[in-house]
Amino acid sequence: MTLAILVAISLMWISVAILFLGKGEAKGTGAITAFVGLVTVVGAFVQTALFQDGFTGGLLFAHGLLYCTVAYALMTGLEDLRSVGNVSLTVACISAIYMVLFFTGGIAADGSVLIGQSNYFALACAGYTVLTLEVWLNAYGKLKASTLAWSLIIWVPVGLWIPAFMLMSTGALPF
Repeated sequence: MTLAILVAISLMWISVAILFLGKGEAKGTGAITAFVGLVTVVGAFVQTALFQDGFTGGLLFAHGLLYCTVAYALMTGLEDLRSVGNVSLTVACISAIYMVLFFTGGIAADGSVLIGQSNYFALACAGYTVLTLEVWLNAYGKLKASTLAWSLIIWVPVGLWIPAFMLMSTGALPF
């Protein structure tokens, strides 16, 4: 389920990036952002409740709610984006925690694996941290939209498509 959500998220990231490069319009981009936000939040519920994976669900919830916030801003023409930036800063902190947890893994006192160590997902979460920090900086007028746009475009294959398609097709990550 999570792998399909990563593919869906790429639709939003690329659409927002192209909008930030001056192509497209806010309400249509807001619509795809809202759909992706909804899919991500619903996927977080499914991942947590059905698959008993609150760890992955937590990351999906944080990002899905950020996407819903971005969708609202785009669809309503919100002029002061600092509230979006504040949500994004919080998601950056959450992504950084996930980065550390993926890098170190987690073992219970009885020796069972709570969180599987994954250098690739640690890298992906590092990228999510940088991207959400860039959203925060952009919302506060400290980073150009075009810089954020290119970061999103570059990170789609690295942080979304490589893990999704490699795990779907081979069951393994590059490292």
